[in-house]
Amino acid sequence: MAGTTSTEMNMIRGVVLVLASSLASSMAASAQTPPAATDRSKASVFSAADLAAALAKLPGDRPSSAVRVFSLAPYNVNVERRQPRPQGASLHEAQAELFYVIEGSATLLTGGSLVAPTRNGTNLAGTGIEGGVRQPFGKGDFLLVPSGIPHQFVDIQAPVHLMSIYLPNAPQ
Repeated sequence: MAGTTSTEMNMIRGVVLVLASSLASSMAASAQTPPAATDRSKASVFSAADLAAALAKLPGDRPSSAVRVFSLAPYNVNVERRQPRPQGASLHEAQAELFYVIEGSATLLTGGSLVAPTRNGTNLAGTGIEGGVRQPFGKGDFLLVPSGIPHQFVDIQAPVHLMSIYLPNAPQ
């Protein structure tokens, strides 16, 4: 990748290896079966080809879909596909959400207030966001949404693949 330093390439390879290694034990997740807990006694490695195959299995008929690829309590790592369709908005009260953009570009709309919010535990979902700040992003970018902040993916022109990890709030 032109203009990319060896340190950046190593970081990208590391992220891909972590995602890919996690996919090996969780291919059943695409069939709605939760993945087994990650084996804490060893490291895992999985190929980029297997990661690509898992992403190819995600359905394309919904605005968003995800495969849980890693579960190491209290963390869960997912690979998401966001389609160029209207997306819902979210707010997580008990956790931040970190994204790494594997492929694609769009805009992250954050802040403001949820439109027509509904509650599911400590999460709120809405049909959109009123107000907020638009932040364009692209392949290789990291996005961090603190807990309590409404967020929504907008301006999606082609499918976007993201790694997402929920980061529980620190105990008070």
